[in-house]
Amino acid sequence: MRALSFTLLFIITGLFCLQAQNNQNTVRLTPEALWRMGRLGSAIITPDGQNVIYSVTTYNIGANNSQPNLFIVPISGGASTQITNEPGSKAVLKIDDKGRMTYWYDGRIWQMNTDGSNLAMLTVNQQDNFDNVRISPDGKKIMYTRDVQVQKVMGKDRYPDMQKTSAYIITDLNYRHWDTYNTGAYSHIFVADYDAGGKISNEKDIMHGEAFDVPQKPSGGLEDLIFSPDSKRVLYVCKKKSGKDYAQSTNTDIYQYDIATDETRDLTQSNPGYDTQPVFSNDGTKLAWLSMREDGNEADKNDLVIRDIKGGGPRINLTALWDESVSSFTFSKDDSKLYFLADHDGTDQLFSIDLKGNTTGDPVAIKQVTKGQWDVTGISGQVGNTMIVSRTDMNHAAELYTVDLTTGSMKQLSDINNPINNRLAQAKVEERHTKTTDGLDMLSWVIYPPDFDKTKKYPVLLYCQGGPQSGLTQFYSFRWNFQLMAANGYIVIAPNRRGMPGHGVAWNKEISGDWGGQAMQDYLSAIDDISNEPYVDKERLGCVGASYGGYSVFMLAGMHNGRFKTFIAHDGIFDLKSWYGTTEEMWFANRDIGGNYWDNMNFKALKSYNKFDPSKFVAKWNTPMLIIQGGRDYRVPVGQGMEAFQAAQLRGIKSKLLYLPDKNHWVLKPQNGIVWQREFFEWLKETL
Repeated sequence: MRALSFTLLFIITGLFCLQAQNNQNTVRLTPEALWRMGRLGSAIITPDGQNVIYSVTTYNIGANNSQPNLFIVPISGGASTQITNEPGSKAVLKIDDKGRMTYWYDGRIWQMNTDGSNLAMLTVNQQDNFDNVRISPDGKKIMYTRDVQVQKVMGKDRYPDMQKTSAYIITDLNYRHWDTYNTGAYSHIFVADYDAGGKISNEKDIMHGEAFDVPQKPSGGLEDLIFSPDSKRVLYVCKKKSGKDYAQSTNTDIYQYDIATDETRDLTQSNPGYDTQPVFSNDGTKLAWLSMREDGNEADKNDLVIRDIKGGGPRINLTALWDESVSSFTFSKDDSKLYFLADHDGTDQLFSIDLKGNTTGDPVAIKQVTKGQWDVTGISGQVGNTMIVSRTDMNHAAELYTVDLTTGSMKQLSDINNPINNRLAQAKVEERHTKTTDGLDMLSWVIYPPDFDKTKKYPVLLYCQGGPQSGLTQFYSFRWNFQLMAANGYIVIAPNRRGMPGHGVAWNKEISGDWGGQAMQDYLSAIDDISNEPYVDKERLGCVGASYGGYSVFMLAGMHNGRFKTFIAHDGIFDLKSWYGTTEEMWFANRDIGGNYWDNMNFKALKSYNKFDPSKFVAKWNTPMLIIQGGRDYRVPVGQGMEAFQAAQLRGIKSKLLYLPDKNHWVLKPQNGIVWQREFFEWLKETL
């Protein structure tokens, strides 16, 4: 493994695809350049507090694949150095006081110095089926997850003489999830003995063959399973439900497994909603976690709960009286505070909460540490009065930053995409505030082309966010990239319409059961407001979005009264009845649209099906529409996009279907991503 300057690597591989902007020294972003940007992964501080080791994933467009590697950068500042250079992901397991790094790669455990020297392979036998690997704090145990065949779902498992059959025998719900069918195999936690030489022995399935997954699929990860500080217990997050019960519930609990006694205890049994992200204090006396109160509500307020496990004290909801929702957190080094991230006023920021004497969840104890037009997207750790975080904005992909915890000032630490950003024409991003039809104040982000001239006229894209309870903050997307849209000459307005976090719990909750109501009016208020500006070409307005944003596009297509000249919808819900009959996370459908369509006494659901079903308004469609659909999207199944396209075609409306047969709710491969961008902008060029 040779050290290689990432700056040099990036210049070699990334800059040739950029398009020059006239005779200026800046260039405009292109889809190809976007996909050549490095993407920041996890980061860990070395025990001496001198350096940060972090992962970066780069994409090879020709090979249509990605390669993650590890880099190191001094916390005091300076150039980053690449310390691995092989294909495949690497997960840092431990860094000892001597600067020796243990990590998981290629199904084995490896060690090397943090500068990349003295490489040694510790385990010989390759284990490609291991995931979520952790070494215990005392270094004597190892934990990992592995799929275990628990049920006979496949025809070949039920009938050994029929090994060429592809049949599934399905008797209950949750038979598919996001992009994968249930084959009867479940992800289980294994704990084994581990020695410094990398030997793994005496493994034990701590879930004893149960038909439950840890971590939760598809989005759960390493945060779902941890060792206790004394290495004697394992804590893990699990939803111990199956079939219809699983499909309709969000009730995950935190379980504690005692390694010596082989006993498991539910620590959060009394709470009916999500309990996630267990974290021990540094001294091991306290346990904190995130908790949602309501079962079936995946967008409920996420509170920060703590308990003194040594003294056996009560659970304290530290954010009970705070009018926002927590996304992630960490203890301060001295355990006197918790630092956490939350959406706030259209951004993600770092907050602190004082633990001393805080027994009521008093919001006075909460302080905002960072402020600015950016998102703080992750917390890596603390060194003295400095916190290491990741940060994005609408012009910059994630980079590592230091935060002065006293002043909140930030300084860029990593240089993943500096070579391109230093030459790239930046889009101007501004806040805009609009009065909604019910008299409230709504924030929108407005993104302008790099050479914006207010004396000229520009086409405008209304961006409709998904979720519907996802925050519209200063994120940097590699698909819905506002900088790229602006680079192609479009103004983008992105409203924080009803349903988004960061503007109080009530604003966040209001969208449930009202998908096609006030949120649609919020969108129309935003586009009407900006259309009053002299630089907006009112004859060239477009509307784009994915998921609930795609639903919004379909809905607005039947009620926009000639405002828009073109529409683009990706994986949008078109027909609520057929969607309810084919989607898989039923808790979401039950909560957000009210439930099934056959109960004539379920008035919340009847309102959704009768008033907020886009398919009921196709007769009013009269505007060109590009429809994008993934074939393996089981949240918004393929029929939704196909139905919408067929309706547009039969109505004689100019329309196009971009079908991605092997893609789920996202577009994750470079070549599909670039085709997506090319079709997106070609459609706008044709119709707007």
